[in-house]
Amino acid sequence: MSKQVRVRFAPSPTGPLHIGGVRTALFNYLFAKKHNGVFYLRIEDTDQTRFVPGAETYIMEALEWLGIAPEETVGKNEKFGPYRQSERKDLYQQYADQLINSGWAYYAFDTPEALDAHRKQHEAEGKTFIYNHTNREKLDTSLVISADEVSKRIDNGEHYVIRFKTPVDETLHLKDIIRGDVKFETNLLDDKVLFKSDGMPTYHLANIVDDHLMETSHVIRGEEWLPSMPLHVLLYKAFGWEAPEFAHLPLILKPIGNGKLSKRDGDKMGFPVFPLEWKTEESVSSGYREKGFFPEAVVNFLALLGWNDGTDKELFSLEELAQSFDLNRVHKAGAKFDPEKNKWFNHQYLVKQNDADLAKTFSPILEEKGIDVSKYDLTRIVSLIKERANFVSEFWDLTDFFFQPPSSYDEKASKNWKDETPTLMQELISVLENIEDFTSANIETIVKDWLTKNEIGMGKVMQPFRLSLVGALKGPHLFDIVEIIGKEETISRIQKAISSL
Repeated sequence: MSKQVRVRFAPSPTGPLHIGGVRTALFNYLFAKKHNGVFYLRIEDTDQTRFVPGAETYIMEALEWLGIAPEETVGKNEKFGPYRQSERKDLYQQYADQLINSGWAYYAFDTPEALDAHRKQHEAEGKTFIYNHTNREKLDTSLVISADEVSKRIDNGEHYVIRFKTPVDETLHLKDIIRGDVKFETNLLDDKVLFKSDGMPTYHLANIVDDHLMETSHVIRGEEWLPSMPLHVLLYKAFGWEAPEFAHLPLILKPIGNGKLSKRDGDKMGFPVFPLEWKTEESVSSGYREKGFFPEAVVNFLALLGWNDGTDKELFSLEELAQSFDLNRVHKAGAKFDPEKNKWFNHQYLVKQNDADLAKTFSPILEEKGIDVSKYDLTRIVSLIKERANFVSEFWDLTDFFFQPPSSYDEKASKNWKDETPTLMQELISVLENIEDFTSANIETIVKDWLTKNEIGMGKVMQPFRLSLVGALKGPHLFDIVEIIGKEETISRIQKAISSL
């Protein structure tokens, strides 16, 4: 690549960041890192009617949490600032005027009522109304009005828009890094609005001007923008600028594979579609962070939605992803979102976490339940059960018996409690009382020696023993539990089971 790679993520602050947008940001980030380039964030807030307070801060915080923060953005290394489009609006008028003067654009004064009447007339005739070369010289435009009349109407405060004058009878052969050669017929395109009389540009004009002025080398965005590609390339041509390279990413599909993943899918199936929790007066939408996902797991999962490195490898650090990432290996077809695979990735990262760090995360959950965590070796407890969990929030159900005796006993497991069980449990208590070195390995050796010496079947004691301590036939190695809860608590629980069962 001859020039420096500069790529951007350019969301509109209209609400929380969807997981599809996160993947777009991630792929831009990885591409920049792979090529020693720059990943920057631009806030595209030209449509102030859709602006949502807090959304911009949310976007920034989400990227920070995921570990893919931009190198340049609002308030940070603003080399080509401002990075908020609403603060750049004075720029766009001159470029709109440039297009007017060069014949690539024109003023249109059509009222909404007039355009609605045209649409209805076309519908009545079984046609579709498209504002383009077929009718632009029959409508209320500067193409049929004198320059003096145009100036007078603008001076009088009449509402207008500036539309792009799409070329006629051209076939555009464009290159997309992911999709290869794509072809567009200009006669099928409409003359998009570029600028409004309120002084604000539309997405199309602002996007092109900013990408050029911010020296964007590659535009990597969702496939929903593919239909805009011919207009954007034509705008570069109209300005006499070199266009960036384009890559349109596949959609993230619903778990059933039919249609684009939506918030409703997440609500219905119980998984988040936003990186962070999003609150409104009406509702609260869950986020990956609040659900207990590790940011590294979210990044790893998303990277493999529509891309792979050509091997069976699934677990990548962010650095490894950046080294391996290649837009040529991004798939054209949509990628199905798999909630169970999403959890699987989190499990892999949970297991890799330091036990002491996990214990610190688990500690507040216990404190909320009124448990004095200083009395327990949480690091040891966590090490015994983390293989069984996908989230730290699941630790309590896997460890509650360490902190409190069972209040009930699993009905199915209680069938292992036979007529001779109370006598055996009483004998077990005697064995335990005489053990001085109350460590897991030593307790196990002594108890098993007792069973062997007295020819007692392992199952006759071990299952009732576990049931007494845990309340069910679950949990980690039995003698690890015994060591952790201690001799006094172990004997107390066995005695309670004898009297209860």
